[in-house]
Amino acid sequence: MTDAGPARIIVDLAAQRLQLLDGDQEIRSYAVSTALRGAGEQRDSQRTPRGLHIIRAMIGAGLSPGAVLVGRRPTGEVWSPELARRYPGRDWILSRILWLSGTEVGRNRLGAVDSMQRYIYIHGTPESEPLGQPASHGCVRMKNADILELFDLVRVGTPVDIREQG
Repeated sequence: MTDAGPARIIVDLAAQRLQLLDGDQEIRSYAVSTALRGAGEQRDSQRTPRGLHIIRAMIGAGLSPGAVLVGRRPTGEVWSPELARRYPGRDWILSRILWLSGTEVGRNRLGAVDSMQRYIYIHGTPESEPLGQPASHGCVRMKNADILELFDLVRVGTPVDIREQG
């Protein structure tokens, strides 16, 4: 990778994979889980937005693996099966958040299609959650170890292209 960091991230919705690229060279590839309801940009759709984005904010540096975040703030909890039993149905956001902002006005930026206002993240998820298949509420879920690694390899401003097929 160059001193400026990797060139870009590609999220392939069909393959349920996230690739970290430097130019055309793949640096890392991870299994992910995107929206159960498929692709879509509309607010409240619970779909993963397509198109060009950037990492607008990076949240959670220094938190323990599995740290629970609610409203982008750590709760002081660390995910465990017992904690999950106490809060059934909670959409777990763990370890780190890469908060995405769309760059295409009318497609994924501004108005009812704004990815940042929809709180679309790349984030960690419990090990019990499936990866490699759609299951999220719109975000891109990753294994905690993977989001920890990715977080250290990217920076604010890194381009993220979410595509139907790689």
